[in-house]
Amino acid sequence: MPQEPKKRHSRQRKGKRRASIFLKAPLGVLCPNCGHVTIPHIICKNCGYYKERQVLVLKKENKKDEKSASK
Repeated sequence: MPQEPKKRHSRQRKGKRRASIFLKAPLGVLCPNCGHVTIPHIICKNCGYYKERQVLVLKKENKKDEKSASK
């Protein structure tokens, strides 16, 4: 049979152990192409560039331009 804990750990001891376990926000860097803040080692969602090369071709949709063009 497996052994069970002899005594209960106090809330203070549990809190001390868990004090260093927390979420950290990812650091942002500026895209060298457009200057938009993005996560490192990820394609820029604003312009589609990664390591100064265009990886994705993103099309910008402006609702104002579409309405004026259709009239």
